[in-house]
Amino acid sequence: MTFNQLSSGDLIADRRADYAKMLAEAGDAPGAAELMAQALELAPEWAAGWFRLADYEEKSGRIEAAVDALRNTLRLNPEDIFGASLKLALLGATETPEQPPSVYVERLFDDYAERFDHALVEKLGYSVPEKLAALIDRVNGVGRFRHVTDLGCGTGLFGERIRDRADFLEGFDLSANMLAKAEAKGVYDRLAQADLSLAPEDSGVFGGLEQRRADLVSAADVLMYLGNLEGVFVIADRLLAPGGLFAFSAEDAGGADGFVLRPSLRYAHPETYIASLCEESGLSIMATERTIIRRDAGEPVAGILFLARKPS
Repeated sequence: MTFNQLSSGDLIADRRADYAKMLAEAGDAPGAAELMAQALELAPEWAAGWFRLADYEEKSGRIEAAVDALRNTLRLNPEDIFGASLKLALLGATETPEQPPSVYVERLFDDYAERFDHALVEKLGYSVPEKLAALIDRVNGVGRFRHVTDLGCGTGLFGERIRDRADFLEGFDLSANMLAKAEAKGVYDRLAQADLSLAPEDSGVFGGLEQRRADLVSAADVLMYLGNLEGVFVIADRLLAPGGLFAFSAEDAGGADGFVLRPSLRYAHPETYIASLCEESGLSIMATERTIIRRDAGEPVAGILFLARKPS
């Protein structure tokens, strides 16, 4: 069950919300909004209900009403499990957050974990792990790595591609359910929960573990769930041993000045922004590759693969 489907606790309100969902699926957003508003009269403290109302109001073209509903969502759920703050930014009601709410990203992937591999690879044409591994081989040669740190490892799709060349492979992810899927594959030597939006010392990547331990750090399809990337580049820099590689992907923001929040609620980053962060971190970009990283609503999503090296 996804979080915007949670019960209000009122049977009649739930029934009206179900009818509203049916109308929305039939293309009648104004009718869905009207019924959803009636449901919320019965259950005014239902955060998930306000979030659903915001969606119906937005689709009806009533942006001010959508904004009001999102603000009610945040009032009732300040930790922002639904990502209402991101939606408010897209509607122009607030500034774009530098990071998404961690609890939103965590719950998103906890809910997605069971069907992640099938949905992403088979339905959305996701191929970043293969392409990133191929870029490493093409530029660096096919050799072994003493220690690989896979940031945002998910279910282990990149780990599977690098396992046979890694003496030690560790993975970090925000979602416990994704980590459980990765553990079931038996690919990693160490797995742990981490939040890349936090400062390095609070992220969970270090703790009692040593810095400068990795000769390859990867972040496949991770940066789009972060806005400002300064922190994650500090984490990568502290992880990398001299001469180590940082291999990662980003959604391409084209000629934008900095990070951009997309309607998908993912962030895109321009190549110039990434290049400036690499320079500040002392990383030399060895190669970039523009490619299609997945499909979204049937449309291709443009991305950039990067391979950077830390000085020896």
